[in-house]
Amino acid sequence: MGESSSRNSASRNTTSRAPRLTLDTPVTYLKGVGPARALMLARLGISVAGDLLRHVPHRYEDATTVTPIDDAAIGADVTVLGQVIAKGVLPTRKGLRVFQAVIQDASGMIEIAWPGQPFLDRTIDKGDWLLCTGPVRFFHGRRLQPREYVNLGPEEEGTTGGRVLAVYPTTEGLSVRMLRALVQQHLDALLTQVQEPLPASLLAAADVPPLREALRMVHRPSSVAEAVRGRARLAFEELLCVQLLHRRANQLARQARTGRAMRSRRTLTTALRKQLPYALTGAQVRAIREIVADMGSNWRMHRLLQGDVGAGKTVVALFAALVAMENGAQVALMAPTELLAEQHARSIGALLAPMGITPVLLTGRLSAAERRAALAVIAGTEPALVIGTHALLQSDVQFGNLGLSIIDEQHRFGVEQRAVLGDKGAATDVLLMSATPIPRSLALTLHGDLDVSMLDERPPGRQPVTTVVRRESAREKVFAFAAGELDAGRQLYVVYPLIETSEKIDLKAATTMFETLTAGPLAGRRVALLHGRIPAEERDGIMRRFRDGDLDALVSTTVIEVGIDVPNASVMIIEHPERFGLSQLHQLRGRVGRGQARSWCILLGDVGAEAAERLELFASTEDGFAIARADLALRGMGDLFGARQHGDPAFRVADLLRDEALNDTARALADELLATDPELERPAHQGLRHLLTVGYARALDLFRVG
Repeated sequence: MGESSSRNSASRNTTSRAPRLTLDTPVTYLKGVGPARALMLARLGISVAGDLLRHVPHRYEDATTVTPIDDAAIGADVTVLGQVIAKGVLPTRKGLRVFQAVIQDASGMIEIAWPGQPFLDRTIDKGDWLLCTGPVRFFHGRRLQPREYVNLGPEEEGTTGGRVLAVYPTTEGLSVRMLRALVQQHLDALLTQVQEPLPASLLAAADVPPLREALRMVHRPSSVAEAVRGRARLAFEELLCVQLLHRRANQLARQARTGRAMRSRRTLTTALRKQLPYALTGAQVRAIREIVADMGSNWRMHRLLQGDVGAGKTVVALFAALVAMENGAQVALMAPTELLAEQHARSIGALLAPMGITPVLLTGRLSAAERRAALAVIAGTEPALVIGTHALLQSDVQFGNLGLSIIDEQHRFGVEQRAVLGDKGAATDVLLMSATPIPRSLALTLHGDLDVSMLDERPPGRQPVTTVVRRESAREKVFAFAAGELDAGRQLYVVYPLIETSEKIDLKAATTMFETLTAGPLAGRRVALLHGRIPAEERDGIMRRFRDGDLDALVSTTVIEVGIDVPNASVMIIEHPERFGLSQLHQLRGRVGRGQARSWCILLGDVGAEAAERLELFASTEDGFAIARADLALRGMGDLFGARQHGDPAFRVADLLRDEALNDTARALADELLATDPELERPAHQGLRHLLTVGYARALDLFRVG
C-alpha cells in the first residue's frame, strides 16, 4: 500500500512538473514524442510545439469527392477510399516486382498496383484504409495505378463523411499519418496562443485572413479552397517580410550613397540617336529615361538593366555613358571576356566614330606600350569611355574622374569585383547588365537591393530562330541539313553537356563526339573543339577564328553560352537537350539568328515524355521571359535572402511564380509602410517589427534594433 501510494505520489509530482503546453514547449514534452521521434521532427525544423503550426502541408487529398469503388469506370481518373483486404508482391516476366493491394468499400473492391515499389509491402498492412487517386485501367479486371495515395491507417477517421486530408512533408521513420495525428492532437490548444503580428489594415489590403484562422485553414480545412486561402495568408506574411527587408536595405543604401547629379545635356545623346540605323524600342526609351533620372539625382545609381538576348542592352548603356561624358566624367565598361570586350570596343567605336569619340580598350592582350597609353588616358580627367575586362580592377588602373561603371553579364563577376570597380571613382554610378531574363516582379524580389530596368521588346530586324526537336533516329538527316548550310557558307555550333564521357552517365561528350563528327558528317570541314578546360587564351583564339570565318563549326560545351556576335552562324545542334535548363537553352540559342540569314536551333536526342513536353514548350517561343517563368516553375527557387534563424530559407510557403500578384501587393504595402514609418516604431507595427527581428537576422541592422 505504502509503496503504491509512493508511486502514485511520484506520478503526480512528475505530472505537475510537466510544463503547460505553449508555443515554446519543446516537442519532447508532447504526448507520443520520445527522444527518437524528437530527432525526426528536428530534421523537419520542428523543435518546439509552435513549429508544428508553421509546418505547412505541401498538398491535400480531397476525400470530399471520393468515388464509390463500384462506380470507378475503366478509363476514368478517380479518387477512391477503401480498406486493404489483401496484399502481396508479384514478379513480372521482365523482373519488375509489383506491389499489389485489394481495397474494399461498401460498394465493391478494386485492385491497386505500384510497379517497381515492393518496399510498400512493409508500410501498408491489411486493415489499413487507403485514399488513392489515379487512372483506372483494364488488367485482368479493373486496376488503379495511383498517382497519389495516403495511408490513413487502421482507423477510417470518419473520412467517408467527407474530409480534406493534409499531406505533410515528412522524413524517414515519420509517416504522414503520425505527423497529421500529432498536429491535430495539439492544434486547438496551440491556436489559442497565436498572436496576430500584422496590422488589420494590411490584412484587409491583401485580402487575407488573420493568422490564427489561416493556420486553422491550412491544418484543418473544410475544403481545398479554404486551404488555399489559408496558405495565401502565410505566403503574404513571408513576402511582406522579404519586401520590407529588401526595400529597407535599398533605402539605407541610397542614403549612404551620396552621388553627383549628372544632367542630360542632350548633345552627345542626340547625336547618337540621329545616327542609329534603327529606331529605339519603347522598352529602350523607357529604360534610358529611368537611368538618366537616376544619374540626375543626388544619390549614386545602383541599377540593373535586364533584357532578353538581343534586346539592345548595349545601346541603352551607351546612352548612359554619353550622359556621363556630357558631364565631363569617365565611364568604365567591364566585360567578362576579352572577346566580348573587343566586340564592344568594335561595335561601340563604329557608332561613336562620327562623333569623334574612340573608346579606350584595356585587356591583358595589350602590349606594354599600348597599356601605358591606355593607363595615361584613364589617369587623366578628360571624358573617356574605357572598355575592358578584369584588367580594369588591377591596382595600377587609377581613374582620374570615373563617374559611371557599367558591368556587362554582371552574374559573371562576384559582388566584391563589382564593388572594386565602383569604388575606383568618388561617387560612381553603377549600371549592371544581365541577359538572363527574369519576369519583372521576380527580378525586383531577387535583386531587392537594386532598381531594375527591363527590356522586354525585341528590336526590329532581329531574325527569328526556328527551333525543332528531333529524335536520335533523325541524326543523319540533321547533320545532312547542317552540311547544306555549311556548303552555303554558313557556320555551325554543336553543343554537348559534358566535356568527356563518364561511366556513371550515358551521355555523348564534346571530346569524343569531336572525333566522331570530324571523321563522319563533318569530315573535311574546318572544325575546332571548345570547352572550359582549354586555357583561356587558347579558347579566345578559337572563338576569334570562328568569328573571322576561319572555322566552319565549333564542337563545344556551354562555354559559348555568353559569347561573341557571329552573324554568319546559322545552325545550332544541341545534343541531350534534356540535360540543360530552359533558360540555359535560351542563352545557347541566342548565339544564332544574329545575321540576315534564316537560323535554326535543333534539339537532338531521345527523351522521355516529361522532357519532351518541356522541350516542345521551349521550341514554341523565343520569349525569354516566358521561358524563364517555365524554367523557374520546373526547377524551383533557392534561398533568395541572406541568413534566417535555424538556416530556414526565406520562403517556406510562398512561391514567387504562383504568388506573383501577392508579391506585387506585398511590395506596394512595404513601400507604403516604410514611407510613413521607416523603422517600424509605431505601436501598430510592433508585432511586425518583432516578426522581422525574430525571423531574419539581417533585420537587426536594417531596423536599428539593439
